Amino acid sequence: MAAGMTIREHIEELRTRVFRVALSIIIITVFAMTFDLRPVEVAGLPLAYPYPDPIHNISTRLTFYMQDTLLPEGVGLIQTAPGQAFFAQIYVSALIGLIASIPIIVREISAFISPAISTKTKIGVLNIFLPAVALFVTGLVFSYFVVIPFTLNFLYQYGEALNVATFLTINDFISFVMQFFLGFGVAFQLPIVMYGISMTDAVSPRFWRDNFRYAALILVIFGAIITPDGSGVTMWFVAGPMLVLYAAGMLVVERRAAVKTNT
Repeated sequence: MAAGMTIREHIEELRTRVFRVALSIIIITVFAMTFDLRPVEVAGLPLAYPYPDPIHNISTRLTFYMQDTLLPEGVGLIQTAPGQAFFAQIYVSALIGLIASIPIIVREISAFISPAISTKTKIGVLNIFLPAVALFVTGLVFSYFVVIPFTLNFLYQYGEALNVATFLTINDFISFVMQFFLGFGVAFQLPIVMYGISMTDAVSPRFWRDNFRYAALILVIFGAIITPDGSGVTMWFVAGPMLVLYAAGMLVVERRAAVKTNT
């Protein structure tokens, strides 16, 4: 996005960059659905090569891994209608495509806004997008290894108490996991949002500290909304880290303001 461009040219450039992002996600999604990674050893090094296999593909491997690592003991996945497993693989493949395309998404956003800002601000933009990727991945990892296993075990303890067999449809399982992934990936962007708003000088550095109590209430409500289990327990897995991230963002904003004042 360069100065002197017309509105139509801006829209055309934006359309081109959105198309590149969408194309990247689609290509990786299709690849994950149609290829498997077969192990091979080259010069003593364990490697893998893509092999066309639409049934036993990369998405299938990831789904197996999620079953083994996330589902409580005694809980099984079932398919209650034709096509459920197929659409579940589409969801998993799309998730792979989205995560693998994050560097391209960041690059396209940076390239779109970079020409319109000063050199000093460009450094700030770079400092925003790189942590944004790291925080998004951190949110995924935290939800996968901490929140989702705890939530599933917590909820299915009630089934064990009643001595009932527990089954979960493949679609419900994948949707459940994806909601947590996206919810935590977005929630962990809070310091980036705070820093970005502060860079525009729309609010004072003291704004975040002065409104901490209201932010805490909003974050608790947000945690209750984005957690799909409805238990009222896992929302604290969202609200707790977000309060920590809020405090971290607040300190970063205040430090930036102090450095800016001194210079």
